[in-house]
Amino acid sequence: MNYENTRKIVLEAILEAVNKGLINGTSGNITMRDPENPNIVAITPSGISYTGMTAGDIAIVELKEDGTNEWIEGPYKPSSELPMHAAVLRSRPDVNATIHTHSMNATICAMGENPELRPITPPQCEFTPIAIVSFTMPGSNEVAAKVAAAIGETGSVCLIKNHGMFTCGKDMKSAMHATVYTEEMAQTTVIAKTLGCYEPMPREAEAAMQALIAADKAV
Repeated sequence: MNYENTRKIVLEAILEAVNKGLINGTSGNITMRDPENPNIVAITPSGISYTGMTAGDIAIVELKEDGTNEWIEGPYKPSSELPMHAAVLRSRPDVNATIHTHSMNATICAMGENPELRPITPPQCEFTPIAIVSFTMPGSNEVAAKVAAAIGETGSVCLIKNHGMFTCGKDMKSAMHATVYTEEMAQTTVIAKTLGCYEPMPREAEAAMQALIAADKAV
């Protein structure tokens, strides 16, 4: 099996996301670049239950120089959200892993006229500010362009209205870290607002924490 280790990492990540309740059924998708060739991407397949999936089921795609994506290996076609993952990978050479989930609380926090997701605890500051993307049909080039623009040159998370969350990182561990903490941020926000005690971190504290994280001095 070609790209065996990359496929195994993607499989382990999607099963971790399922176990953590970040992904249900066949929703959500994960990609990772092959370390030997940054234009080769392993991605979860379309419409296949993740329970019982094997590393060999993971699709392999080549990101072509002309902007197209060619499915080159795997028994099942790549996720329909391939354009979104590919758009971010193309625009961010520093990104090697991307995760898209339909996480409940993150989806809720993208609702309303002026949605905003703010950090409640210091570790969450690493992933703010979080852009909110307006709803566009899943799997389309339009949503792909919107997500890539929202992630920008330095971002790692965005929320998509009525759809879910998209995260990325230098490796799978970083991308999963962003996913877990963003959903935690959303969950604490939803609970706090329901209880009437919502109190995000002060913006000056958020900025100070981000400076510590950037300097690698966070506790």
